[in-house]
Amino acid sequence: MAEIHETTVTPGKLELLARWLPTRHWYIGVQAPALTKSGGFRLDDPAGEVGIELMVVTDTAGGDAVVYLVPMTYRGAPVEGLDHALIGTAEHGVLGTRWFYDAAHDPVFIEQAAHLLAGKATPQDQNTSDTPDLTVHLVPGDILIPAPGFRPTVIDTDAHTDIAFDSDRSANAGAELIRLHRRLHTGPALERDRSHVDALWSAADGTQLRGIFLSAP
Repeated sequence: MAEIHETTVTPGKLELLARWLPTRHWYIGVQAPALTKSGGFRLDDPAGEVGIELMVVTDTAGGDAVVYLVPMTYRGAPVEGLDHALIGTAEHGVLGTRWFYDAAHDPVFIEQAAHLLAGKATPQDQNTSDTPDLTVHLVPGDILIPAPGFRPTVIDTDAHTDIAFDSDRSANAGAELIRLHRRLHTGPALERDRSHVDALWSAADGTQLRGIFLSAP
């Protein structure tokens, strides 16, 4: 289980994201975001080496609030081949320098997201160690687990990020697909036969809202 440390991170996650978000294809705000943390949850890395957080941030800089899902991985050393996915580095008060990556490109996140959508991983509370997040709802499906040594193909669109990868049973390269719903909104649930994860975030007035975070289209 991941241990949550009560300490400082400099620069903070929101500061790193404020620099990074305007470079994303799915970002629709202004060049100087005004971000607040609005929710999310974590996943465990079975090896205990990589932090995995699915963070929800709300941007109010453009007038109307826009809610984004930003999965991130936190690592203790840079990863060869992931330079293009680096959000930034920060100093953690306990763990030292941490490299923050866009998790859509990180194989550790992709494997655990696939396990989650298959009902084989447990979402964890965003702020408390060793505590499952029971507010996260899952409709598991027959998504396949990535093959050893897989290399994902990541495609950003105007509203979501698709991650294609190989599995042990895939007949075609990139046959499996995970979709990150980058701009969150409330609405009807997906069909019950489609694997998806929905979770909560907080509106500015404290209202709890729920929507789809991940799906296997």
